[in-house]
Amino acid sequence: MKKQIYRQLRVYRYVFYRETLVDPREHFWSFVGAFVGIFIIAFIQSLHLPTLENVFLIGSFGASSVLVYGAIQSPLAQPRNLVGGHVVSALVGVTVARILPDIIWLTAPLAVASSIVFMQMTRTLHPPGGATALIAVTGGTKVASLGYLYVLSPIFTGTLILLLTALIFNNITAKRHYPVKYSRLRRSRRRHLKAKRMGRKH
Repeated sequence: MKKQIYRQLRVYRYVFYRETLVDPREHFWSFVGAFVGIFIIAFIQSLHLPTLENVFLIGSFGASSVLVYGAIQSPLAQPRNLVGGHVVSALVGVTVARILPDIIWLTAPLAVASSIVFMQMTRTLHPPGGATALIAVTGGTKVASLGYLYVLSPIFTGTLILLLTALIFNNITAKRHYPVKYSRLRRSRRRHLKAKRMGRKH
């Protein structure tokens, strides 16, 4: 039993190392993808949304960029998680802001905690979604005045821009493939479970 545990730990350690190992040439495409994605959102804001100040360019998009351009193998960076995680979290955040009184120590933790649960339930877990929910209740009068429009813009439109940019720049070279159905960690886990089942049969 001990040997199996140590062996599995070595496998996970190796897989985590490989999962975070990035070819230096890929740094260029990660930079370009993130730059272009955020540039497009910021440029659209500068042209059409001057009265909303920085509402369209929210902080959680920066966190999403780390995943969808720098960790494209991660299950949390896939399109379903990117778009679904932000939209679900935005819906939760706006709902909390509308239903509850403006008491920050109540609305802020409830929005974040609820968004995590709803993302888990919908299989759209995306860490920056927590920030999206938090912004919905702490964004001030400008965000509050948007109401559920906050879900459509900036959230839905912004994530679509990030996704379309990722689909282009994450598939330019032969080594980059996005979306990825299964990560290396999942493949390793499936092989381990399959070997375990085969061992039981024999």
